[in-house]
Amino acid sequence: MLKCLAFSFLMAIAANMGLPSPSHGVSRNLVQVGLSDGPAATPTPGASTTPAQTGVSCDGVSFTRTVKYGADNLNVLDVATAQTKPGVKRPVVVFIAGDSFKGDGNVATLRSLVEQAMCFAANNGLVAVNVSYRVAPAATWPAGARDVAAAISWVYENADLFGGNAQEIIPIGYGTGAFHLASFLAHKEFQEKDDFVAGAVLVSGIYRPTTDPGEGERAYFGTDPSTYDKRSAIPGLTAIEEPIVLAWSAVDSPQFIVQGEKLKDMLCGAGHCPRTAVLSKASSPVSVFDLDGASPDLHERLRQLIGQIDARGLP
Repeated sequence: MLKCLAFSFLMAIAANMGLPSPSHGVSRNLVQVGLSDGPAATPTPGASTTPAQTGVSCDGVSFTRTVKYGADNLNVLDVATAQTKPGVKRPVVVFIAGDSFKGDGNVATLRSLVEQAMCFAANNGLVAVNVSYRVAPAATWPAGARDVAAAISWVYENADLFGGNAQEIIPIGYGTGAFHLASFLAHKEFQEKDDFVAGAVLVSGIYRPTTDPGEGERAYFGTDPSTYDKRSAIPGLTAIEEPIVLAWSAVDSPQFIVQGEKLKDMLCGAGHCPRTAVLSKASSPVSVFDLDGASPDLHERLRQLIGQIDARGLP
């Protein structure tokens, strides 16, 4: 049955399925959502779309909002689901997105884009989660990686409440969220015993503090460049076994392109080549499903990853 569900997702090209809402034991947190088609907010630098442009429908999608996974007020997550056949366990995609280590970017626009991606995922046979995490200067390295570990641990332990398969958790890191996800994967000491992931997607991130860090990087990583190699995610990523999808945009800042290419080369050198996509337009969280027209390649790589993970569970 799971094989059929994953196949349905792989063949899906539209999200307007109009499915009825499910009911869960945590129904007091459930609300119906629908994205506004009114005037769009000013897009975040680097985002290639606005909420009104993707045409994604949230009809039939239910959100469980502001679920605590940690002690801090920012340690909350949202879950999006749509009605499916009882007993079917679905892959879970976990969005970890950010456009600043200090959290001072256009949070509203970024959140709206993530929710559109979540609605598309939910209406195409997946459970979708969005993770909020602590930011600098109140929280410095490695707070982001530790928050990712705690959030994925929560998803692993509670996936069945939302019809999710705890063995098919796929985190998707975008922007600064890509670094936090990569750091979690690369540094075993930040991981928890039940924070299992089946694969990961990294989009337009840096994976080592840059040689000329901006204010946000300095606030998170500190001002001592001698610590930056230790805080890099690149060496540790070459040792992991989980399959990776790696993407960046041709119009990203040079440091993103250089680091993406370097990570790809090092992974391939370690015998662990990632599936790779280079987007033609500026990336955003909806790029993983090509809802912004940035490139169909990333969506295809994600579908291949889900198919690979699903195939592991076949007899």
